[in-house]
Amino acid sequence: MINQLSWKVGGQQGEGIESTGEIFAIALNRLGYYLYGYRHFSSRIKGGHTNNKIRVSTKQINSISDDLDILVAFDQETIDVNIHELREGGLVIGDAKFSPKLPEGSNAALYAVPFTEIATELGTSLMKNMVAVGVSSAILGIEVESYREVVEEIFSKKGSSVVEKNMNAIQRGADYFKELAGEALAAFQLEKADGKKRMFMIGNDAIALGALAGGARFMPAYPITPASEIMEYLIKKLPEYGGTVIQTEDEIAACTMAIGGNYAGVRTLTASAGPGLSLMMEAIGLSGITETPLVIVDTQRGGPSTGLPTKQEQSDLMAMIYGTHGEIPKVVMTPSTVEEAFYDAIDAFNIAEEYQVPVILVTDLALSLGKQTVEPLDYSKIQIRRGKYDPQTEVAAHPDDEYFKRYEVTEDGVSPRVVPGQKNGIHHVTGVEHSETGKPSESPANRKAQMDKRLRKLNTLHERFDTPVYSNAPHEEADLLIVGINSTRGTIDEVLPRLEADGVKVNHAQVRLLHPFPVDEFKPLMDKAKKVVVIENNATGQLANIIKMSCGGGEKIKNILKYDGNPFLPAEIHNQCKELV
Repeated sequence: MINQLSWKVGGQQGEGIESTGEIFAIALNRLGYYLYGYRHFSSRIKGGHTNNKIRVSTKQINSISDDLDILVAFDQETIDVNIHELREGGLVIGDAKFSPKLPEGSNAALYAVPFTEIATELGTSLMKNMVAVGVSSAILGIEVESYREVVEEIFSKKGSSVVEKNMNAIQRGADYFKELAGEALAAFQLEKADGKKRMFMIGNDAIALGALAGGARFMPAYPITPASEIMEYLIKKLPEYGGTVIQTEDEIAACTMAIGGNYAGVRTLTASAGPGLSLMMEAIGLSGITETPLVIVDTQRGGPSTGLPTKQEQSDLMAMIYGTHGEIPKVVMTPSTVEEAFYDAIDAFNIAEEYQVPVILVTDLALSLGKQTVEPLDYSKIQIRRGKYDPQTEVAAHPDDEYFKRYEVTEDGVSPRVVPGQKNGIHHVTGVEHSETGKPSESPANRKAQMDKRLRKLNTLHERFDTPVYSNAPHEEADLLIVGINSTRGTIDEVLPRLEADGVKVNHAQVRLLHPFPVDEFKPLMDKAKKVVVIENNATGQLANIIKMSCGGGEKIKNILKYDGNPFLPAEIHNQCKELV
């Protein structure tokens, strides 16, 4: 028996590929297996090749695997496109309907199973995906009844007869393949998992849940891949807690409406991807100069323009930091796991209100949409901190001829904050430079005072930010420091023992606070390494350039770049790092 394997199902978009992987994975998750999934899909509703690759293990895993053990194919294209991933002796299970064939030279074992025929006999060809789930359960040694709970949750609204038909499809698939393959199944049987209950979720769901737990009650947004799941989750959940979601006409409206929500005292977020972020830039500047808290989620995808809307990339880094005209304080947070996405979403609201700045919470497509096992979240860690805003505290009276000093010059750079309706809190708000009371002012002295005030407010952020740099640094003198951001963390973690086995002393740093860059936390890690290797999914080495600007050391910084729309595989990083030693 084995303790892990990699399984992939593929076919044409719209024929149940996603649901096949979802049912297969959820059932295994509930048995206590650890999973990590990544979907390849086209930017269209129906048609085009799509696949869902799921890694299953009895131990914690945080990346997709280099190779593939089992490929379930609903068409020949799936075999042709994915056969190169299959390990020696791997299995290909194809629907007999299209007469599956292996390319010349392949040593995989091919089994043609009549998915469509069996499903049609049971009532509808649509159940062919359930037949495939049954075949997969037989290969792994999973009892068919393990799927009943999931099937009931999905199909119970359609009646018990539909539930039983789908269970019969799973059973028929399992029985057929056991008879077909016989003893050949032994090499793919999974060890039993520990049976513990764990969450199974995508990063977008974690962010949405974190926003809800962090007190967000309003979300204006415009749907866009790969951010839409945040909006979809909160459409269902926010009304249960007195909140709401509004679909705006575009991202400009979404961002300005989010500023308005926060100005009124309601924790508000919006979420988008690169194209939407571009449209938000002027509004982000408005948040900065009016010192109105703002939380934006940017789920990076392939660009520029429409680019590769359903593919992996990390090319928004410079845009998030430098995209706005003028100079404002802003915070850019980069969680690297689903758990961090949950906790960082909460902290994004705290930071936005404590420092009265725009906060951009950044993910990439693999982190946003890659579904993975998550240990139970610790809700006792949740803290709500609103800085200098307290709706219960009465604002002190001031002379009748003066407004409230909303933009008062303070030592820490953070001014008193009120919301509309608070007694004695009247003040002017404008996007032009202003005095302490908000009245427009072009005074050079005032301009300098207000700019200095705004720009010093983040001086203490590194002291209160929880782990601005995640590090695994066992070596005082390392051959390599491997640096990553967002979803590359799990892949890098998997590479470390491989490099150590090669005799390479390697440390790992994952940047969790991109801006302001945590120089004090990062620089010592650089100093302990002969070479710094920055892993990033873009073509120009944006993270490496940010590190050079912030910390220097350009002579020893090297890049490993990938910008073909796919996430890094462990072997790719391993092999290229060995070449750099």
